[in-house]
Amino acid sequence: MNFLHRSKSQNFFLILMMGALNTITPISIDMYLPAFPKIAADMHTSIGNIALSVSSYFLGFALGQILYGPLLDRYGRKKPLCVGLIFYIMATMGCAVSDSIEWLWVLRFIQALSGCVASVAAMAMVIDFFPADKNARIISFLILILGVSPLVAPTAGSLIVSAWNWRAVFIVLAVIALIILIVVFIFLPEAHLPDLTVSLMPNPIITGFKNILLNRQFYVYALSGTFSFAGLFVYVAGSPGLFLGEFHQSPTAYGGIFAALSVGFIGSSQLNHIFTRKYRNEEIFTFVLIVQLVCGIIFLIASWNNWLGITATFCFLFVELSCAGLTYPNAAALALSSFKKNAGSASALLGFIQIGIGGLISAGLGALPVRISLSVALIMATSSAIAFVVLMMRKNPELKFYN
Repeated sequence: MNFLHRSKSQNFFLILMMGALNTITPISIDMYLPAFPKIAADMHTSIGNIALSVSSYFLGFALGQILYGPLLDRYGRKKPLCVGLIFYIMATMGCAVSDSIEWLWVLRFIQALSGCVASVAAMAMVIDFFPADKNARIISFLILILGVSPLVAPTAGSLIVSAWNWRAVFIVLAVIALIILIVVFIFLPEAHLPDLTVSLMPNPIITGFKNILLNRQFYVYALSGTFSFAGLFVYVAGSPGLFLGEFHQSPTAYGGIFAALSVGFIGSSQLNHIFTRKYRNEEIFTFVLIVQLVCGIIFLIASWNNWLGITATFCFLFVELSCAGLTYPNAAALALSSFKKNAGSASALLGFIQIGIGGLISAGLGALPVRISLSVALIMATSSAIAFVVLMMRKNPELKFYN
């Protein structure tokens, strides 16, 4: 049943389900952030080492994109989705009983590797269920639902840790995933019939991904959108050290700051509904990226000179995250607009690029021999500058990666 023949309530349910699937990754990251000091104390390690479990999650999530793209195209959306969620639940329970930082790194990697099927399937189903001219708006709706996570998850995680312990956070995550799995299995319609012509052999898969990557529309907006969006990964990985460490905030205050900053990301993504009625996706993306770059440069200069306290740092981060909320849906819609038959693989490759690069960039936070606030500002400004240079490839045909 296509978009025109479904009722508004059916379309709303589909969007809600895709949004629920899309929340699995952010709540898996955000909910345990306030527990970093307690996890570090229990495992006799530093908060920086605990933060590496965020980076290992990003790495597993990125690699999982490549795994699930072809599977979702060959076997349909529901079967790989249900299998991936089952393994996610098992890995999450493993995190709850882990007793060393090394095991936490490994289990977080597996948790992400299995659970990332949810976001890949959700993005592919946007292409399956809705026409191309609706995609950016639907992605913005997904971000609205997705945005409830950073508003609620850190605060919920803080309450869970206070009432029980940090291990209970992972038990709650497993229960949430189990509920989503049951609803998906019973109620979600199959969005894409199995296509047995899609090969699972390495060479055809690599060739398929190569053909997608060679699409100029795809690689320009995938890469420029990724480096623009990387500021969010840097913020997530760096915020515990920034607010709990450098600015000495309590876990409860940190949860409030995290929630308040997420308002910028969520609010701007919803403004996209208004902007897309008047402007093209490319126009919105270009303008906002320029704003993000200028803000990033000022943020870096001010941080370099140690001019910023917690309030000013909060304001700069608010603007950076607000820009990411606008660049992400427009870049994703533009990158995927050329694909229909292999939407699952295109969505997977887009996710791999976004999460892989974002995860590697965020892992660089601890490698810089400067205070965390300066590291965050430096990486945000640099990634925005790279995003702008890549976008110029679209504006100037003489600049390109491929002949």
